[in-house]
Amino acid sequence: MTIREFKMPDVGEGLTEAEILKWYVQPGDTVTDGQVVCEVETAKAAVELPIPFDGVVHALLFEEGTTVDVGQVIISVQTGEAEAPAPAAAAVEAAPAAAEPAPAARQPVLVGYGVSEASTKRRPRKAAPAPAVAAQNGTAAPVAAPAPAAPAAPAPLPAVPAQPSGERPLAKPPVRKLAKDLGIDLASVVPTGDGGVVTREDVHAAAAAAITPQAAAPAAAPVAAPAAVAAPVAQAAAPAVDASVRETRIPVKGVRKVTAQAMVGSAFTAPHVTEFITFDVTRTMKLVQELKADPDLAGLRINPLLLIAKAVLVAIRRNPDVNASWDEAAQEIVLKHYVNLGIAAATPRGLIVPNIKDAHAKTLGELSESLSALVATARDGKTSPADMQNGTITLTNVGVFGVDTGTPILNPGESAILAVGAIKLQPWVHKGKVKPRHVTTLALSFDHRLIDGELGSRFLADIASVLEHPRRLITWS
Repeated sequence: MTIREFKMPDVGEGLTEAEILKWYVQPGDTVTDGQVVCEVETAKAAVELPIPFDGVVHALLFEEGTTVDVGQVIISVQTGEAEAPAPAAAAVEAAPAAAEPAPAARQPVLVGYGVSEASTKRRPRKAAPAPAVAAQNGTAAPVAAPAPAAPAAPAPLPAVPAQPSGERPLAKPPVRKLAKDLGIDLASVVPTGDGGVVTREDVHAAAAAAITPQAAAPAAAPVAAPAAVAAPVAQAAAPAVDASVRETRIPVKGVRKVTAQAMVGSAFTAPHVTEFITFDVTRTMKLVQELKADPDLAGLRINPLLLIAKAVLVAIRRNPDVNASWDEAAQEIVLKHYVNLGIAAATPRGLIVPNIKDAHAKTLGELSESLSALVATARDGKTSPADMQNGTITLTNVGVFGVDTGTPILNPGESAILAVGAIKLQPWVHKGKVKPRHVTTLALSFDHRLIDGELGSRFLADIASVLEHPRRLITWS
């Protein structure tokens, strides 16, 4: 009997970690090759992980809700494979080499064969003598100062030195990102990982230590104050409320973490320009009602967003240069001869942007079916990573919240995003008279490296023109 390990796989999204949402098995359960053992969340999608061998679950290495790095073992399984006994003579000869175990074979995971074992290991840092550290930091005198009531807990800390001066701290990229977000200097963190590696727990401990002195200072003030003012100070401190009651801290992970990283990267990489246009869509609203009554479209979801999506596709055909991306590495503009139309969708896990593949080639009915399926899948939390890749232009409908307009941020790698505002009855000059008309505002944000002001303005004006005069869906197609 042998124990085989299953590691967190890279499901092809280029991510470094994933959160375990749910375990479907427990220790002692029998599993078979291909059976789903857990569900994880990566890059805005929930993914079920099948195990690639048979056996009995030996142990679950992480609890639900834990974020695990790609390549870490998450479950061990006892299999029926027996290890062939080695001859006694060979065992004696191999004894000196037993200290260096052979590298484990790469195990098949969800995609490919997972993360290969590192061929080299970090050389552990040499720990500096404790007295030398104390002398360099100037902490010897305060330790010797008379303070009978002072706690002795911080004393062991100098025994494990922080990062030596001049050397770059050892830490994984996610840990470095965590330290940066919390404002912690990794060089000041005491590492507890193997070989002097800084772990997540070390960073959190350093952050907590930075907050503790600030919280402890008010409590120490009454001790040093004269007896005459001790009572008023105590009375002033009485109304203090625990910070956890007044604030709630939510870990940034999963969809929110990926969305935040993407938006920051987009905002500070692509120079955004946003233009607005307000116009009459009364004819489009009438067309929506007529299409709903059309027997050929029975059973399909017909709404203004469908016609807006169609108008965008028509405008792209008239202005093909807007459908492009910027290749920074090659210093090239990549013109796309297809349209993967992204639709921003609010889900229980957060905002995601799946896209309709080859939307330019779909009829109105096919576009309606794809749009309905995309939204339903997103709300059920079943959108696959592939559905969110290779988008070209995105629609975001802020009008459903009663919002008139906004300044949307580009989805990374795309050239433009169109925000659709609320459609409202407003007084509008029509044929020389003020009448109540359905009016809306569109906001187009675009990458100014790809789209200049003239092209962006023509593209936005064409979208509005189609929606103001829907017959152009035919004449311009």
